[in-house]
Amino acid sequence: MTGATGFIGTHLYSPLTDDGFTVRCLTRKAARARQLFPEREWVEGDTHDRAALARALEGCNVAFYLVHGMSDTTPGLVEREREAAETFASAAEGAGVERIVYLGGVEPAGEPSNHLRARLETGQLLRAAKVPCLELRASMSVGSGSASWTIVRDLAARLPAMVLPAWLGHRSEPVAVEDVVAALTAAARLPLRESAAWDLPGPEALSGIQILLRIAALMDRRPFIFRVPFVTPRLSSHWIRLVTRADYHLAAELVEGLTSDLLARGAGFWELSGLPAPRTLERAALAALEEDARKLTRSRRLLERFSKLLTPSA
Repeated sequence: MTGATGFIGTHLYSPLTDDGFTVRCLTRKAARARQLFPEREWVEGDTHDRAALARALEGCNVAFYLVHGMSDTTPGLVEREREAAETFASAAEGAGVERIVYLGGVEPAGEPSNHLRARLETGQLLRAAKVPCLELRASMSVGSGSASWTIVRDLAARLPAMVLPAWLGHRSEPVAVEDVVAALTAAARLPLRESAAWDLPGPEALSGIQILLRIAALMDRRPFIFRVPFVTPRLSSHWIRLVTRADYHLAAELVEGLTSDLLARGAGFWELSGLPAPRTLERAALAALEEDARKLTRSRRLLERFSKLLTPSA
């Protein structure tokens, strides 16, 4: 599993082991990863490192490709993502891997941002390689730890009033992280003769403002809405950075991804895999809020313990 310390990877590990898989994890910082997850098997390296990939993939039947560049403004992003995908596919073939499972992004209705284009081209390259690849595509994943969820949650929680730029009128189909993880786990065992791509839509197509208002309602908040069509995506990125905990690049990535509709081309994977219908936005958001609260409680307890250790005895 690549991306094992990321948002999806941390959620996916336990379901895979519960399903009977032995999971080996690739990370660029193995020492830190072992401190966080000492029970896991780690190999140090990244998807550009052919030798590290060979070590990580040795003896593996399934390879999960869960990494992608984070900054839409990084020079050469698409080229580097293409090189990483080609290196990974070649290493998987050399190791005798039977399938690759890749989590990508939904193809937008309009021109994709560099970030989305990199994810789409990565999927195309992996599916064109000799090892069969099952590509799953999701738009916004709702779950504690997701960058897009953190931005939306903070906007809904902190603003007494919201401006409504034109880009917030575009629609996506948010899907619970639990459903994405269930789909990835199922993808490891589904019959796969040749490469294929499937979208993973949530149950509703919602505009950005609908998502914000419905999450705000879960927090018993009713923000005022002002329509401001001249606010550009670049200006919105700075505004989001000021209001939320996201850095500028993450905010820019979210905004650029919503400059046109991100709608699935069918929901057939849920039926194909035998999985239940995906969770509603409210159910997914409530689970994310509860997990956020648990994490905050744990952090406060650790801080209290640390403070006591630093306080001199009377």
